[in-house]
Amino acid sequence: MDTRTVKTAILAPVFIPAVIVALLLVIGTISNPELANEAFQATLAYITRTFGWFYMLAVAIFLVFIVAMAASRWGKIKLGPDHAVPQYSFPAWFAMLFSAGYGIALLFFGVAEPVLHYASPPAGSALTVDSAKQAMQIAFFHWGFHIWAIYGLVGLVLAYFAFRHGLPLSMRSALYPLVGDKIHGPIGHVVDVFAILGTLFGIATTLGLSVTQINAGVNYLWPQIPVNTQVQVIAIIAITALATLSVVAGLDKGIKRLSILNMALALTLMLFVFLTGPSVFILETFLQNTGSYLNNIIERTFNLQAYSRSDWIGNWTLFIFGWTIAWAPFVGLFIAKISRGRTIRQFVFGVMFVPTLFTFLWFSIFGDTALHLIMVEGYTTLIEEVQADHAIALFKLYELLPFTAIASFVTVVLIITFFVTSADSGALVVDSLASGGATSTPAWQRLFWAATSGTLAAVLLLAGGLKALQTMTITSALPFAIIMLISAVGMWRALTIEGHREASLKARMQTGRQGAAALWKKRLAGIIHYPSQDDVDSFIHHTVLPAMQRVRWELNNREWPTEVHYEAETGRAHLEVSKPEQVDFSYDIRRRGYPRPDFAFPEMDRHTEGDEFYYRAEVFLRRGGQHYDIYGYSEQDIIGDILDHFEEYLHFLHISPGNLPWNMAEHDDMLTPSDPEDSAR
Repeated sequence: MDTRTVKTAILAPVFIPAVIVALLLVIGTISNPELANEAFQATLAYITRTFGWFYMLAVAIFLVFIVAMAASRWGKIKLGPDHAVPQYSFPAWFAMLFSAGYGIALLFFGVAEPVLHYASPPAGSALTVDSAKQAMQIAFFHWGFHIWAIYGLVGLVLAYFAFRHGLPLSMRSALYPLVGDKIHGPIGHVVDVFAILGTLFGIATTLGLSVTQINAGVNYLWPQIPVNTQVQVIAIIAITALATLSVVAGLDKGIKRLSILNMALALTLMLFVFLTGPSVFILETFLQNTGSYLNNIIERTFNLQAYSRSDWIGNWTLFIFGWTIAWAPFVGLFIAKISRGRTIRQFVFGVMFVPTLFTFLWFSIFGDTALHLIMVEGYTTLIEEVQADHAIALFKLYELLPFTAIASFVTVVLIITFFVTSADSGALVVDSLASGGATSTPAWQRLFWAATSGTLAAVLLLAGGLKALQTMTITSALPFAIIMLISAVGMWRALTIEGHREASLKARMQTGRQGAAALWKKRLAGIIHYPSQDDVDSFIHHTVLPAMQRVRWELNNREWPTEVHYEAETGRAHLEVSKPEQVDFSYDIRRRGYPRPDFAFPEMDRHTEGDEFYYRAEVFLRRGGQHYDIYGYSEQDIIGDILDHFEEYLHFLHISPGNLPWNMAEHDDMLTPSDPEDSAR
């Protein structure tokens, strides 16, 4: 009998409630979709009417906060240890941001939203030049800086606390400054369950929009295929099967490659419409609308139509912002997951400015082309067709351009790849949430969540409950907006404390290093020597380790709990001082390999096996590598260097606020992981 067990990383208090609640909601929606729809619509109307001002104010705060973080002196802080490097190139990183964030939304609304606002503006007369300008400014506002500030804030907070301070890469970590270690208990479980449910129903809603557009495109290419729910369910099943393959492939091979393909197809479509459409008009409107957007951004941010009291603000602006906030745990966590090693300033620039500029260009190319065809060339039937069915807007635009069938086919392929990317990245994020922030989980769990999101979308389409649960997704944004505000305060507090640490670590760099400086001949020999791995390993074992043991013995005698750890395989010696309710002190010596410079031994063959690298014994503190080598120091020199940093650490505690709200040194194994280069060498 096979007694092997299935490997799992499930956190039961999160996984089980999320599955049960999702199942009950699906059953309830299927049982009486009309009643469910009425209940959700009533809730949405109440929240829009009562808390609309809060949504708009919160989104404004998110935008100001994230820009201020990037512009401040904290912008140079890395999302990870100081020595961390980005895992992905900028183009690959941006491609994944775009695909997971809102690629499907651009395809769906890129033509539909400008045309709809042109025909039914929130203020003024319809079908005029002013309504056309207003339509594009509204589209820019809805899909510009604000929604990426929402995604970016969640991603920044999670990446900062996870990679800089070792907390779980999970939505619960955003509450750590408020509740401390209680995030590992029921409070954290509830937050993650709520994040999972919002993500699942958000994915189901987006997949529902996708399959309607896919169905419309396939019907256009092959008229014998009807537009109905059965075809859309079949499409969901087929594409979810593709998503499972991407999920099994993982982040690098699956999502990364699909995202790059998405970007290539999207750029191809943009270039096609730009060249076959009114190119000069597109460029002119792009510049003009961007200027109008920047000029009116403050007024539009706080415009709630308080005096006119129409339903437009709730059906459009609050709808889009609320939906974005509800999706923020999914997109934000995914962005955090792929952003380790970037600075705060790089993160904000990449997450906000680059996607926003791309969005403005997208709407200018597709939206302004549609408006030009209507206003200048007289194709007014496009308005009625878009109003009748938003999903066919893009395909109806292609009818008025050359190579209609080819463009429509490429668009259907792009929607499918966006569909797959959203499904597998969503499965990756939900699986991480359901596993307590685990970064590595078994493939079967990711498959389960990919299949669950696809099944949920199919069931909701069959039951007619997609609109009701879309409304529920928006409603769930209210508590998330509160959580995001709290997490912003917590991050500001953490960065303030980190600023105190940096000030203390710059103070009084002397003693041990001055002692070593006095032995100048010894220092000179060390500078021009390129030791082997065995040399450095021997030095760490026979010189560094005894020095640390002597410091440990003395600190323990003075009631400072201190431990020393030695890893012969990785060439690492680690000293750690722990005090209750205080930040831990960490002093680490690691063996690190580097390519031997050509000027060192020019007569040697550079390709000789074993002679390509030399090794250093480098100092690492909790904030990362210090980029200096202590190989050749005596025991006394090393003890002096330890005491230098320990003295700076005590100075940091002295100038920091009296009671730190949380232990920034938790989970040291995550804060100071073994360098990949070391492992390879």
